[in-house]
Amino acid sequence: MSVTRIGFIGTGIMGGHMARRLAQAGLAVTVWNRSLGKAEALERFGLTVAAEAAEAARDADVVVSMLSSGPICDEVLFGANAAADVMPPGSTLVVMSSIPVETARRQGELAAQKGIRYVDAPVSGGETGADEGTLAIMAGGEADTIGALKPVFAALGRVTHVGPTGAGSLAKLANQLIVASNICAVAEALLLAERGGAHPARVREALLGGFADSTVFRQHGRRMIEADFAPGGTARYQIKDTGTALALAASLGLRLPVATEVDRIFRGLVDNGGGDLDHSAAIVELRRINLR
Repeated sequence: MSVTRIGFIGTGIMGGHMARRLAQAGLAVTVWNRSLGKAEALERFGLTVAAEAAEAARDADVVVSMLSSGPICDEVLFGANAAADVMPPGSTLVVMSSIPVETARRQGELAAQKGIRYVDAPVSGGETGADEGTLAIMAGGEADTIGALKPVFAALGRVTHVGPTGAGSLAKLANQLIVASNICAVAEALLLAERGGAHPARVREALLGGFADSTVFRQHGRRMIEADFAPGGTARYQIKDTGTALALAASLGLRLPVATEVDRIFRGLVDNGGGDLDHSAAIVELRRINLR
């Protein structure tokens, strides 16, 4: 499978960095974004900007989607004037958005009907990982297809084949439950240290390298202490993922009490107008309100 021409759909906080890295790796990249200005900002890196998603997908060897949700992916990739409709037979659609497991499986079936390979490969690592090419990529699909995508994944981070179509999205849900729970725990722990009379930055320094250490603790802990919250993922996106994970758990007969409480915390903030806050800022604010 040739991998030289990339159509990249969705150039938001993470997608813009990812598309740029693909171009810098020597691939020919055409980008599309609903807010055209975000795509046009990439022209200085040698990327081509398309007016429509289907235009970005036409003649591409690989189309990468970094859209914000399952319904939007369905609409842009498989709806009216769909990107998938103009993809060449034998090309590959790589959905790196965070979408429900059942959505990924259904999209895989639709792609197969069009003679298109499909991989669900959501990522973790945030804007920093997208910018530096250190994303953790969780890929579901056929092993040979994922192997052929090495030039794409190598520019973006580290890929792991986690199972058949839908398994990548399942792994991302597991990731999001861990991340959301850790953000809450780190916020509470640092607030406890501060209110108890310790210097929170020094507490963070003391705990680095111990069992409490993690990427969330290192990155979000520092951001909480320094009140450095923009840009970043929002609280609204957290409940999209925690809600999806809890719905899947319920369908499997599983009860996840910690995840349920974390979801309740984020939903309470969103319901009170904080949905567009960075998720770390949101939890810090919510914790402070609850402990006043």
